[in-house]
Amino acid sequence: MTRELGDVIPAPGEVRPDAAAFFTLDAGTAISAAPGTEHVAAYLADVLRPATGFDLPVGDNGAITLSLDAGLAAEAYRLEIATGGVRLTAGASAGLFNAVQTLRQLLPAEIYTGTPQQVAWTLPGGTIVDAPRFGYRGAMLDVARHFFTVAEVKAFIDAIVQFKINHLHLHLTDDQGWRIEIDAWPKLTAISGGDGTGVDGVGPGFYTKADYTEIVEYAAARFVTIVPEIDMPGHVNAAQVAYPELTADGVAPPQRTDVEVGYSSLVAGKDETYAFVADVLREVAALTPGPYVHIGGDEAQATTAEDYRTFIERVLPLVTAYGKSPIGWHEMATVDLPPSAVTQYWRIEAADDGTARAAATGGKVLMSPADRTYLDMKYTEDSPLGLDWAGVLGVEKAYGWDPAERLPGVGEESLLGVEAPLWSETLRSLDDVLTMTFPRLPAIAEIGWSPRETRDWESFRRRLAAFGPRWQHQSVAYHPSPEIAWPT
Repeated sequence: MTRELGDVIPAPGEVRPDAAAFFTLDAGTAISAAPGTEHVAAYLADVLRPATGFDLPVGDNGAITLSLDAGLAAEAYRLEIATGGVRLTAGASAGLFNAVQTLRQLLPAEIYTGTPQQVAWTLPGGTIVDAPRFGYRGAMLDVARHFFTVAEVKAFIDAIVQFKINHLHLHLTDDQGWRIEIDAWPKLTAISGGDGTGVDGVGPGFYTKADYTEIVEYAAARFVTIVPEIDMPGHVNAAQVAYPELTADGVAPPQRTDVEVGYSSLVAGKDETYAFVADVLREVAALTPGPYVHIGGDEAQATTAEDYRTFIERVLPLVTAYGKSPIGWHEMATVDLPPSAVTQYWRIEAADDGTARAAATGGKVLMSPADRTYLDMKYTEDSPLGLDWAGVLGVEKAYGWDPAERLPGVGEESLLGVEAPLWSETLRSLDDVLTMTFPRLPAIAEIGWSPRETRDWESFRRRLAAFGPRWQHQSVAYHPSPEIAWPT
């Protein structure tokens, strides 16, 4: 059955159906790529070929055409479907990639299978004109408490880009493990990335520089910016196990595989601390083409307020010296921040922690309130995976909030965007990751993309139900939430 033109997630800004028109892909369909669109055209052909079995050649003459229009913003697009053909137009390649995701969603669910299907590949007629509300629409994957391989991260990227997520924040270091190779400090991965690391000692592994570069390049090909996080001055037990000189007394602490927080700290008054931080930030920044490096800053209970201020004030200039804008969890805003610093807000309840003050001086805020966006929260009290310290998080609750209304003093103009973090204390596999991600991430994606006035729970609930079969065809695990009337 042909889908309705607006049956996509995130909800488009403008939908103009044409009931008299439709387009059906067949064995003779070709793709026309204007100069500058070849990469996205090749991607479109690649994702459509397995299920259709069609050749879908890419050239300069085809019924599906891709072109650029300087009058559109970079991520904005226009999708026009007529009986004679399909036209995708955008301000830049990123916008065309967004248009491709919309086109895929408008095809039958079988389009996501890996083998040819006997299906009429029909698109509904009409025009969609669309653009994102926020430029930053992110997900976070914690690879420190449980490591996930390059292949698993790639699979995660492929799943999230379908909902126009364009940033992936990788939480690379924590008390339980260090997951990124640093040439100047090789024991970080040799000791704290090896066997026995991770929560319960069952999440070992680390990325070589080549591995990390492979992830960055794979993400970039899908218009996803990687945001690496090196968590400090707390959450550093793994670093101190490898290098005892980073402790106050020079004695290595025991390796930790539990889920406690707030007990470790770099020493604000030691020169070794800043030599270590400078080396790590320099090497990570050099590997990362995106504009951001995340420096953590959360749950530093073992750091005095004075030492915390000293540490942050010395580290922020290092980030900018290596050509990046710093992001930190909202605790960082207790220190006076430069406008280039981004505060990531994760509190459950609004409080005067400096975030609004940082916004008032020109700093941007990334909204990730734990009770609405933390994908590691249990769906219900009896969920087998996840935690519940921020409460349980069903799909409707994840959808039913607005980032511009979350914190007094932080309005629309102060927001960089939204991000849905997924911490990995209870996760042990890619299926666990995907089950906790879906179907809640599409809710956050719609909040970050769609105009506020288009958002409606009943509409979203209906559109989301159609993704059950699509995830099944992709072998993407998801939680069959009873809030959603999934097809039987």
